[in-house]
Order: sequence, then C-alpha cells, then structure tokens
Amino acid sequence: MAPDGPCLPSSRQVFIDEIDAIGKARGRGNMMGGNDERENTLNQLLVEMDGFGTTGQVVVLAGTNRPDTLDPALLRPGRFDRTIEVGSPDITGRAEIFRVHLPKLRLGGDVKELSETLASLTPGFSGAEIANVVNEAALHAARYKKEQVELSDFHAAMDRVIGGLERSSKVLSLEEKTRVAHHEAGHATVGWFLKYANPLLKVSIVPRGAAALGYAQYVPKERKLHTKEMMVDTMCMMLGGRIAEALFFGKISTGAQDDLRKVTRIAYSIVTLYGMNAKVGNLSFPPRGDGQFDSQRPYSEEKAEQVDEEVRNLVNAAYERTTELLTSKKELAAQLAQLLLQKEVIHRDDVEGVLGKRLWKEATTFAELAAGTGNSNPEEADVEPTSSSAAAMVAGELDKKLRL
Repeated sequence: MAPDGPCLPSSRQVFIDEIDAIGKARGRGNMMGGNDERENTLNQLLVEMDGFGTTGQVVVLAGTNRPDTLDPALLRPGRFDRTIEVGSPDITGRAEIFRVHLPKLRLGGDVKELSETLASLTPGFSGAEIANVVNEAALHAARYKKEQVELSDFHAAMDRVIGGLERSSKVLSLEEKTRVAHHEAGHATVGWFLKYANPLLKVSIVPRGAAALGYAQYVPKERKLHTKEMMVDTMCMMLGGRIAEALFFGKISTGAQDDLRKVTRIAYSIVTLYGMNAKVGNLSFPPRGDGQFDSQRPYSEEKAEQVDEEVRNLVNAAYERTTELLTSKKELAAQLAQLLLQKEVIHRDDVEGVLGKRLWKEATTFAELAAGTGNSNPEEADVEPTSSSAAAMVAGELDKKLRL
C-alpha cells in the first residue's frame, strides 16, 4: 500500500502491476474446456472490487502493456473505468529524464547541454531505455578506465540498446560485409532523396544481437496524420536495401526479410485499413486488436483477390520507382558503401559529405526538434544545384509516376 496522498487524505492506494496476467478475457485460448485457475482469480477480483464503497477511500490502480487482452468486465464503471496511456516521451520529456539520471555520473560537460544532445539522439526511447543508456555508458567508460563519461560512451551505449551486444565473435567474410554495407547504403541513399522519408541519424554495419548485421537509425517525425505519399516514401526507403543488392551484386539475399515484412504491412494498411485505394474504395477492415490471426475475413474471396492484387501493384510500383532512383545515384551509393566499410559507423555529417545537402529543411538541433521545425512538413531548403541535388530532382520526377 502506498502512503497517504495529498489529494486523498487517509486514503489507501492498491497497485496491481501486469494485471493482464490474471485479467485476460475469459474463454479465450481455453480450447479444451475445463476450469481455468486464472478465471477463478479474475472472478474473485471482480467480486472484491464490487465490495468497495464510494466513500471507502480505497483507490485501486493497475498497470499493463497489453490493455487489448483485458476482460471487458474489468473496465466497467466502478472498476478500472479510467485509462491513462503512458507512451514514449517526446524530445522534451527525454531531456528531462536524462537530467534525472545524468547527475549520478561523473561527466565532462554541462548536464543540461548533454541531456539535450542525448535527447536528440534517442528518438522513440522509453524512460527505461534512457536509464539503460546511462547505465551502459557508465559501464563502457569504466571498461576503458576513463576518468569521466564522454559522449562517445553514450554513442556506444545507444548502439547496444538499439542493436544488442556487439558480436565480436561473429566474423563476417569480406563478401558478406561488402553486401551488408551496400544494403545499408541503399537505405540511406534512397531515404536521402525522398521528401517524406525520416531524417537519417546513423548507419552501422557492426554485427549486433542474434541476427542484426547492420542497421540505419532515423529520427521519427512527430506526425499525427500520414498521407499516402508519406507511406509510399517509407516503403521505397525500406526497399532500398534489397534493390541495392540487386544492382551491385546481381543477386539478392535474405537480409531484406524484415524490410519486406514492414513493406507488406504498410501496403496492406493503405489498401484495407485507410481506404486509400481507388479500386477497393473507402472501406476499412481493421485487424483484430489482440494481434491474433483472424481466419474469418469480413469480405468475400473475390474482394480478397482484389486486395492482394492492389497490394502487389502498390509494392511493384514502389519497387520500380526506387530502382530508377537508386540507379541514377548508383555511384554515390557505392561511395557511401565504401565509407561504411572503412568506418563501420557513420553519422549524418558523413552521409551529407558524400550525398550533399538534402533539398528539404530538417530539424537537427534540440530547439528545432522540440518545435517540430522542418520535420512534420518538409520545406524547400536553400541548396545550390549539385550532382546530389540533380538526383533529388530526378526523385521528384519519379514521384509523379506513382499515382495508384
């Protein structure tokens, strides 16, 4: 029980963490019949909660990461009838969380300035991940017997949190390493010349975790609404790795499996969820909220074939568009791949040195990111025409060809 709160004097608060362990919807997953002990526990909890009076000064709180699996009876008035969603913090919130943890370390710079820099480098991180980054940075500095924690230690910590532990034992052959470098260079190059692609932050070809041979980190844009053009640009950026392998090596590998999974999900969402396809029409067929496979579709087999055909056309058009763009920038993509092979980890400044400045303004500083300048609605930047700019103009022409 928690101590008395300032707003609820002499009250008692009861907190139940991971309530989905006992509060899952009854009857789900019990295919063999019989009596489930969790259902008995849930029934008892519901009965006990009904016994609290409105003047009993007892507040029951619960937490879960899977609210879609809870039994509807738990969410009725008088029980857990008020929901507070705690999402990932924005850049301002991340800076404040960093300022909670950073004073515990011996740092070489100002806490406020460092917190803002780190907040800009950790898009989408939760509070627990931020705390993990700070701890990993301290361990990294101690491992190399440093007197204080430096920014390079935080970079190493973020790489470990994002991609997992560096696998020094996973030795790649020169052929595999070259393929991974061109794959990641394809992602970076395509995204650089697409207006609505997320701004690039870092590209790495250091093997990490169980399967990750490389990754590209982007700054997610603070958008609430997405147009079809935005989602198509994202699909093209994800296809850049597979297409780069085909262009440079003439053969494709299994490295694009995760990219293709994301492309498929976006394409089906465009057609079946957001009503952005002319042939299927303004219809929406949301998937099941619990993430389970729905064997019964709310449309006919004929409509299912039409959906599959439109998704295939959408992906094929994005593939052709990306192929044209990457073919026109093949030389620069090769230079970026060589830089990756040389340095293994490159940042935005390195990419800009090879590909030139982007044609659209982007938020890069903490103040710009906090205000959302240039990310939610890209604006034309003052860039002198270069070979890179010419390629971006080609990308703009290719964008006109994608009108499904």
